Amino acid sequence: MNRNIAFLELKYGNIYGGYPNFYAISEIALLVFEQGSNRIFIESWVNSADVDVVNVYAQTNELGHTIGRGKEVINMRTRRRNRFDEEFRLSEMDLGEAFRRLRSTKMAIKSFLLRNFKKYRFEDIVVFDGRRDIFLCERSGVNFSRHRIIDIQKDLNRETDYLFSLNKLAVVIGYEMDRSYLRSNNLEYWLHPIAARQLMPKSAAFDAARLMMVFNEYTEHHDDFMMKAALLLNKIQNAKEEEAKKEAGETGTEEEGGESEG
Repeated sequence: MNRNIAFLELKYGNIYGGYPNFYAISEIALLVFEQGSNRIFIESWVNSADVDVVNVYAQTNELGHTIGRGKEVINMRTRRRNRFDEEFRLSEMDLGEAFRRLRSTKMAIKSFLLRNFKKYRFEDIVVFDGRRDIFLCERSGVNFSRHRIIDIQKDLNRETDYLFSLNKLAVVIGYEMDRSYLRSNNLEYWLHPIAARQLMPKSAAFDAARLMMVFNEYTEHHDDFMMKAALLLNKIQNAKEEEAKKEAGETGTEEEGGESEG
């Protein structure tokens, strides 16, 4: 008998020029994996409210290690991107209008998730650092009481005492997408072309696919997964030490030059 397991990913951001602790959902992806048949279904929802939100993104190196963070402004209706200005503030009237435009999206979010809960009938929902994701869905009226929430980042943190990012874990498993195939170190799945078209880089669906591959590698090939995770951490540590030596060498050269001039 086939059993479904779901992977939930959200994209969200602050209203540009609004309160830093209020988040608006801009995108939802629910990827359903049918264990046994290996069939993959992807359901996506995109917020079309005419509101500008702030997107914070990680800048990573080839090891998946975060070397910086960037911010950009995205209009959820047009999807246009603009430069982020730290000093920009909305007037109270404009902020109130943004809240009004977002109010109607709560019902759309609730309807999207409840419809797909009923359609695919799964019990387990896998998230990644998903506390805020679940909270934002609950704030839109979604009830998760009949589901078991599995936060793989927390499970890994308990096992390794290290807080992995999804970018690092994608490197650990050797994640890649080749046309209509998802591949990792030990796994390969075919995607229907309609589903494959949704996996655009930086989208919620793209992250949901990476999350599924990480989860399946972790649960089905645990020993290999843990060994490769340890190897990646060693590489990151070695790279940090090499960078520190390089910086120390450059500092030493500058100091020696200063003394000779004196």
